[in-house]
Amino acid sequence: MKYACLIYLEEAKFTAMTQVERDAYVNASLDSDAELKRSGHLILARALMTPPHAVSVRAWNGKLSVTDGPFAETKEYLGGFVLVEARDLNEAIKIAGDLPLARVGTIEVRPLDELSYIDIPANKEAVR
Repeated sequence: MKYACLIYLEEAKFTAMTQVERDAYVNASLDSDAELKRSGHLILARALMTPPHAVSVRAWNGKLSVTDGPFAETKEYLGGFVLVEARDLNEAIKIAGDLPLARVGTIEVRPLDELSYIDIPANKEAVR
């Protein structure tokens, strides 16, 4: 089964580190990705740019709205993700716990959901 390991980071923790300490987390994360690839667990891993580079998009009631930054105001922000293949949730949790950024951030483990088309009766309203 596929799991997304969503990496949440607190900017204050990283600004308190030296550049050498931050660089060490980058290198440790790349080493971790390489090990997950060797073990056959890694599907994809990517860092995300910080919240000032983000925009939030909504298309509510047919009206497009774009605002700067992430949608929610929180101390932690989504800093990246690792997509893995694991036997079950327990193995995915083990993988997430071994990620270097789990020592300074929060890793949310969430199974991917496989969507498929659903027949909608003709008399039912469709998405506009």
